[in-house]
Amino acid sequence: MTTFVDRVELHVAAGNGGHGCASVHREKFKPLGGPDGGNGGRGGDVILVVDQSVTTLLDYHHSPHRKATNGKPGEGGNRSGKDGQDLVLPVPDGTVVLDRQGNVLADLVGQGTRYVAAEGGRGGLGNAALASARRKAPGFALLGEPGRVDDIVLELKTVADVALVGYPSAGKSSLISVLSAAKPKIADYPFTTLVPNLGVVTAGATVYTIADVPGLIPGASQGRGLGLEFLRHVERCSVLVHVLDTATLESDRDPVTDLDVIEEELAAYGGLGDRPRIAVLNKIDIPDGKDLADMIRPDLQERGYRVFEVSAVSRTGLKELSFALAEIVAAARAAKPVEEATRIVIRPKAVDDAGFTITREDGGLFRVRGEKPERWVRQTDFNNDEAVGYLADRLNRLGVEEELMKAGARAGDGVAIGPEENAVVFDWEPTAMAGAEMLGRRGEDHRFEAPRPAAQRRRDRQAERDEAQQEFDGFEPF
Repeated sequence: MTTFVDRVELHVAAGNGGHGCASVHREKFKPLGGPDGGNGGRGGDVILVVDQSVTTLLDYHHSPHRKATNGKPGEGGNRSGKDGQDLVLPVPDGTVVLDRQGNVLADLVGQGTRYVAAEGGRGGLGNAALASARRKAPGFALLGEPGRVDDIVLELKTVADVALVGYPSAGKSSLISVLSAAKPKIADYPFTTLVPNLGVVTAGATVYTIADVPGLIPGASQGRGLGLEFLRHVERCSVLVHVLDTATLESDRDPVTDLDVIEEELAAYGGLGDRPRIAVLNKIDIPDGKDLADMIRPDLQERGYRVFEVSAVSRTGLKELSFALAEIVAAARAAKPVEEATRIVIRPKAVDDAGFTITREDGGLFRVRGEKPERWVRQTDFNNDEAVGYLADRLNRLGVEEELMKAGARAGDGVAIGPEENAVVFDWEPTAMAGAEMLGRRGEDHRFEAPRPAAQRRRDRQAERDEAQQEFDGFEPF
């Protein structure tokens, strides 16, 4: 049964925004009290948050589909809909978020670090919010926007200061079990360690974490054994410790050759060339192991390695090793630049940025792409003529119609707004021929106009009677 998962594909869906409400206030003796439709609620976001109590991505392996709640629709009486609840997903420290193409979206390190994986849709405006001096009684409301739906990849890279690397059965698990309180599985056969193990070591005033990475073999960087799956867990470490078996029973192996093979795999994986190395000659409690360690120690020192002879069984040399690692870790921490406060980088749009683009495709179709036009289309109820007219007004004010003319569009040409897989297509008619101005001022209702004074109403009625009398006096019978 799977107990450790460090890479999953997660399907996230944010909540949809609630629809706005089209309503007119009504009460006794005041049947037309004006629009009072409320706005729809915002859809919930899907948020990834680092939680150090979480150590694996196992939950998302079993349940990869996660969705936030939708916003509620608005109601009459200027009552706005309730916002959808954000879905907060805890992830381990060191989780990297990637898209399906492998591009890094976020690197989540540090307790409480947050990343919005999918944004909830905006709530639609009610007709009360759409009312203005020109549009006193909108008979429509805007629809809520759909929430973002996306597929992301979560990849865990263990956050540790020291990584123990080496061949299977080199004694890495035994070493971490005596250096820290970690209790990994230990046995006398290869690939006992199937998952990275973490332990905390205290050496004087320095406290650091140490990771036991599953054994590496030739070809690990290309996928042989377990290396490719877990090499990523050494990327964040400050120091690499080569654990070399001086008492191996395999006749075709020796510690120096093992070290060369592991270094080749680390170089093939890439990005680890600047990490300091330490060579640990393990199992010196065995007589043949001690003799072999004494033989190869000078060779390793000539290569520039600091060499430690240890035994996890007799605990020989462990104190010296733990303090040496603490020294290197402390130096690495001191060399890191001090983290600055988060800065917000503002990138204003260019002065000539229209906010949309128009391209002519094969077949003569004109495609409009842009954040605002596409959002307005999603918010429009195409079953309501007034809402469609409102969309035409917005597009006209944005300059879409003018740019279509410049692009060579003529009356009756096809225009698509949005991406190819989800676009609204219509036959274009310029405003000058049959557009917004020809339809008059939308949303006006003379019943909402201020009443005329009684004297003015009497004069208007008298003028109507005089006009009718003049027409009657001029009538001649056959």
